[in-house]
Amino acid sequence: MSQKPPASPSSTDAPLVPHHVAIIMDGNGRWAKSRGLPRTAGHRKGVEVVRDIVKAAQDIGINTLTLFGFSSENWNRPKDEIHDLMKMLRTYLRSETAELHKSGVRLRVIGDRRAFDPDIVELIENAERLTSENTKLTLVMALGYGGRQDILHAATLLADHVYRENRKLTEDEVNALFPQFLMTAGIPDPDLMIRTSGEIRISNFLIWSCAYTEFVFTDILWPDFTKADLESAVADYAKRDRRFGHIKNVTG
Repeated sequence: MSQKPPASPSSTDAPLVPHHVAIIMDGNGRWAKSRGLPRTAGHRKGVEVVRDIVKAAQDIGINTLTLFGFSSENWNRPKDEIHDLMKMLRTYLRSETAELHKSGVRLRVIGDRRAFDPDIVELIENAERLTSENTKLTLVMALGYGGRQDILHAATLLADHVYRENRKLTEDEVNALFPQFLMTAGIPDPDLMIRTSGEIRISNFLIWSCAYTEFVFTDILWPDFTKADLESAVADYAKRDRRFGHIKNVTG
């Protein structure tokens, strides 16, 4: 069953600034290793960059910023590293929630929360609740998130819906319903995806939502990523002809 392309402006109407930017923040470990530092030093520097890029996104005029902070596969990392990552996550949520709220940022977290300690889940829920009415920027943090797992979960919910409806759904109904069962429900599809560190893949991130997303891959490691680099990626995006699967008629 094919998915219809999303309703979208024509290429000539495409905004110079993408409404939604998603970033795979990669390269913390390599950044630390190149400096003879432990991996945790790279992660700490990466958290500092998150603060800077959230502010930069607001300055540029981006409406939604999604950051791939911790994937479902990252639970397979060494226990000591996971412990340090969770400690940093606690610190970030405790120290930054009030600032995000003051800046008019709405925080939303997507991913499977069941593997997180209860105190982290509570911090996430409190931050989401406190910032829920903010409108200057929506910051989506993907924590314990995997694109395939998200699709599987949504398919299960859709199957349950079909069972309860006791009828076959039309293709249009499926296309309309399925996104509502994803963890990203209510979040617009990314206009631009950026991945740092030189890797050229999306690593199980937002598989469904990125069907018509533009991509920028940069060799810059996440701890070195700056507002100027974000602006450069946005400028690259602004030059592109977004066709959403449509082929223009060429004459002459």
